[in-house]
Amino acid sequence: MKNSLKILLIVVAAFVGGFAAVVFFQTTEKAYAEDSRSIFDAIKFAPTRVPTSPSFAGEKVPVNIYDVKERLDREILVNTYWHSNTFQNFKNAYRYFPTIEKILKEEGVPDDFKYLALAESGLRNVVSPSNAVGVWQFLKDTGIQFGLEVNDVVDERYHLEKSTRAACKYLKQAKEQFGSWTLAAASYNVGQARVRKSIAEQKVASYYDLHLNEETSRYVFRIVALKELFNDPQKYGFYFTEEDMYQPLNYKTVKVDTAITDLVEFA
Repeated sequence: MKNSLKILLIVVAAFVGGFAAVVFFQTTEKAYAEDSRSIFDAIKFAPTRVPTSPSFAGEKVPVNIYDVKERLDREILVNTYWHSNTFQNFKNAYRYFPTIEKILKEEGVPDDFKYLALAESGLRNVVSPSNAVGVWQFLKDTGIQFGLEVNDVVDERYHLEKSTRAACKYLKQAKEQFGSWTLAAASYNVGQARVRKSIAEQKVASYYDLHLNEETSRYVFRIVALKELFNDPQKYGFYFTEEDMYQPLNYKTVKVDTAITDLVEFA
């Protein structure tokens, strides 16, 4: 009798334990599923939509052409979901755009060209693999051609104000040659000679009709995409305050009229 009772108690305990384990597993699984849903509900990825009437420097981007629309769509997608880089662009632009905007206005170059500088360098004094230097990414010979001093002692490609004015000279010359700010922008990437040759060979007069190398084919679209993001950041999911931005630099100007033989001592 005692043995029968012991067996019965063991069976009941096993049943209760098993039932409890099943209930616990189902409850845990349900909770995990609910948590997972809440996580993925909070992180939603959606395709961007191409603006209906985008423009660059007052010139219409013909998004009624499917190829043009899809090329612009690609660049908006890339820059929308390349969060780290795009946030840095916003931060740097807050510091440097006012200086660039002022010079563009003084030189009679459309304000949209500030996005060209952004596309070129992220507004950093970088050096490219082809040795293009500075915010505006001038090659040495081109910089000298448009008035910058570049030698073993001085390199004005690193000077924001002077390089911006040099870029304006280049762009105005290209606009006069091609009759289009869009083609002037394309030539900034690939060179005026290459654009001139491509127009002659292909017998078209629009950037959007030209078959160019991949980088230049994407170049203007990237600039337009950056303009779109900057015109309405929240539409593309970017939220920030003035406090998040890189503030303008406080500095003094020192005139240097001789070579600096010891930079550390000078500093």
